[in-house]
Amino acid sequence: MGLKHVQLEDVLRQLLLEEARHLWNAKGVGHPNLSQLSMTTGLNRKEVTARVRETRDTLPHTEGSAVTKAYTAWLQLVTDDPERRRLPIMDCGDGPSFELLARLAARGDVHHRAVLEELVRLGMVDVQGESVELRGDSFVPVDSLRDMLAFVGDNARDHLLAAVGNTLGREPRMLERAVFATGIPLQECERIHRLAREHWDAVHYKLVKEMTQAYQHAEGSGTARIRVGVYTYYEDESGRGLIADTPSLGSDELATHQEST
Repeated sequence: MGLKHVQLEDVLRQLLLEEARHLWNAKGVGHPNLSQLSMTTGLNRKEVTARVRETRDTLPHTEGSAVTKAYTAWLQLVTDDPERRRLPIMDCGDGPSFELLARLAARGDVHHRAVLEELVRLGMVDVQGESVELRGDSFVPVDSLRDMLAFVGDNARDHLLAAVGNTLGREPRMLERAVFATGIPLQECERIHRLAREHWDAVHYKLVKEMTQAYQHAEGSGTARIRVGVYTYYEDESGRGLIADTPSLGSDELATHQEST
């Protein structure tokens, strides 16, 4: 029946510990000791010790993985030439192949067979004999709950970091906006959602191209990261007339409704 108090308390205690680590790291302490963590969190040393030594099953890393890089590079290839949705697995030196694509995307750090097996596991490609075909038009591993949760966590983290930073007046201010409307038919919400998807496809392609070029030009010397995202949410609230995106900082003016803080 949902989340129990004991489960919520465990999550909050772990979050306190992680935030304490971040605070000490910001002060120049790379590895805070048990006393420092206990003092900062208010948790006793015995519990801090147990949590520090506990091995937790972490979610997969979504940033910069060979799998996401290979899939994204393949999407770019398909955008330029739709016939490249199906590729030979092995590189025969005659045009694009999955082996070549994976090797370039992973810079040779991960074998192309390992990348292929992971994409198959995630349901992102179909292997047919000696060729492989791309599925979908975005990296959304719906067949793996752990991977989906990892993406939700990473996306929500950076969205909240941008929102909180803007609220606290940190510079530079991050782009973090939303528009919303109330009292419109559900069919219009669906139509606007499709419109947003169409525009995002074009923006997504350009952003991936710019990020790829920036990464290549850095030649391994870059130290920063960036995430650009978009979201849409709508629902029929059974007569209450509220169809809205989550309010966000610096929302654009609309004839319908807007919110900002």
